[in-house]
Amino acid sequence: MGFLVRGATGLQRYKRLLLAKQQELSASALEASAPVLTAGGSGGDLVDQANADAEADLQIRLHHTDGRLLRAIKEALARIEQGAYGTCEACRLPIPKARLQAVPWTRLCRECKERDHA
Repeated sequence: MGFLVRGATGLQRYKRLLLAKQQELSASALEASAPVLTAGGSGGDLVDQANADAEADLQIRLHHTDGRLLRAIKEALARIEQGAYGTCEACRLPIPKARLQAVPWTRLCRECKERDHA
């Protein structure tokens, strides 16, 4: 199992991944900031109003999730700058390269993340 690629080249690749995801989330946040209109307006039937309410609730939950992810990305970028990126914050061991490629904003190795959710 490969661990984090040492050196500037490996870190730059992860930094590019993080910045791309950050840009993607920021763009979708701008789109989501538009108010969610009810499907039938205030005069729509009950089904239209219920669907519109469910859509608005989903948009709110997605916005909160995106906000948490944006914070995690900013923290990962800060760890790159501080030289702490790729080290598990719990056990202090290197985070496997495959995990960093899948979840480049992660703070924990898979084992510590699983223990955290247990």
